Amino acid sequence: MADFESIVYSFRFADGDVRQLEVKLNLPSLEMVSEKVEEIPDWVRLEFNQCPNCTLSADMCEVCPVAYNLVPVSSTFCSRISYDRVGVTIATEARSYYKECSLQDAVSSLMGLVMATSGCPHLDKLRPMAFTHLPFSTTAQTTFRAVSMYLLAQYFKQQHGQTPDWELKNLAKSYEDVRIVNKAFAERLRSMQKKDANLNAIAQLDCHADLASFSIGSQWWEEFEGAFQAYLNEPETVGVK
Repeated sequence: MADFESIVYSFRFADGDVRQLEVKLNLPSLEMVSEKVEEIPDWVRLEFNQCPNCTLSADMCEVCPVAYNLVPVSSTFCSRISYDRVGVTIATEARSYYKECSLQDAVSSLMGLVMATSGCPHLDKLRPMAFTHLPFSTTAQTTFRAVSMYLLAQYFKQQHGQTPDWELKNLAKSYEDVRIVNKAFAERLRSMQKKDANLNAIAQLDCHADLASFSIGSQWWEEFEGAFQAYLNEPETVGVK
């Protein structure tokens, strides 16, 4: 088994410019393998516009782990406009995706992957979704994956003798924390951006988190219940252990 998984984002612009960024994830933790940043920008330091819900301290780490891993992304697109058209290919070891879209759509997908795998205590709760990274997913698909991931997490908690949250009471709270981080990161990026591609990408990421949070907080299961009829119609077995 390989020690890491590679996910490569390739961007081809209408002007012929081609950019490629690789995200390496350690296995089985799915933690991102950081590239070395020679000169650390001020906006990457932990205490620069630090998220109000951050649980890290400068004694623990000098830099924000998410900001550090976003340096290659932000520097690549800081001079680009969010509505630039781009053809983007996302290649994993198992499959590839391709879409022609605005740059902000493509960068938002890449940022979401980087942010969820960089070691932020709040965003780490989304890290298991990188196992089935799905670029350009709809709100319904994101909700399905988020709920499925959360329920599997509760199973693991139960296996470790902890109290599981089968009623999903804390899932919406997790997404609220994610939104706080997204908003703080917009302020970080605003300090060094020449154009708006990165800023609008993270704004779009926050919009997706908001929609997912709203879906989870409402009657989210009604959209999916019809696909589970085989389980609902299955005869109950009484007394089997």
